[in-house]
Amino acid sequence: MQGSKNVIDALNRLLANELAAMDQYFIHSEMYADWGLTKLYERISHEFDDEKGHAKAIIERILFLEGTPDMTTRDGLVIGNDVPSMLESDLRVEYAVSNLLKQTISLCETEQDYVTRDMLVTLLDDTEVDHAYWLEQQLRLIKMLGLPNYLQSQM
Repeated sequence: MQGSKNVIDALNRLLANELAAMDQYFIHSEMYADWGLTKLYERISHEFDDEKGHAKAIIERILFLEGTPDMTTRDGLVIGNDVPSMLESDLRVEYAVSNLLKQTISLCETEQDYVTRDMLVTLLDDTEVDHAYWLEQQLRLIKMLGLPNYLQSQM
């Protein structure tokens, strides 16, 4: 089915951010594993899998709309060097993805592509309710408990 070029371009912009989030979570999860922060490793590894699922859904939709997925662009990839900077970086990429999802949802409504819109609403819910909220919680815990106590709780 031939899709709107505007929607396909927006989906590719979104894909670039989802792929960056996926790569960032993958690297951060491996860093946590290396540091012995098992709980953080498990959660961020789960986030990596979620982002991979988001990217897959976007790729499938681009292909369905007869577009070409851009698998080389990564927008917003920033690797942290300690736990707070890693969590903050992950939260920034989630906020960026959330904003792009909202923009693309609006575009889909304008272009009357309601199937793509509905798929993106599901991704937005996962991004805001699961990913961003959990990251905000962790940064709050660091402030409340102090970094040493937080790190100890993640072993």
